Amino acid sequence: MNSFILIFIGLPALEIFLMIKIGGKIGALNTVSLIFLTAIVGVYFAKMQGIRTIRSGIKNLYKNEMPIYEIVSGASIAAAALLLIVPGFFTDVIGFLLLIPLTRKILISFYVKKKKVKINHNDKTLDGEIVGDKKDEL
Repeated sequence: MNSFILIFIGLPALEIFLMIKIGGKIGALNTVSLIFLTAIVGVYFAKMQGIRTIRSGIKNLYKNEMPIYEIVSGASIAAAALLLIVPGFFTDVIGFLLLIPLTRKILISFYVKKKKVKINHNDKTLDGEIVGDKKDEL
């Protein structure tokens, strides 16, 4: 609940603060233009990264490998595009960090390490399937 309140109250307050500070330095028209420019450029780069991720995922499928990284990467690219469309400078920085493949890989590996589930190796259960030679006849 506290993180929910922090996101919906703290993030817009931070964005407004940054817009006022940057607008005071470069002017109101330049600030608005910069917000539109980052949204347009960011969505373009999100589209390009998304196409690369889809191609990489299809290559993994042709190799009969699970495209797990590509799925997570695609979700982070979609989140980055959403953050870049939202007006503000802080969300734009986070969005651009998610679009860069190196930082995206670092952020994904950090998140996976944080959410890693412990596997119980003491489980002696074996999964199997019974295959019969005869079919049921009616």
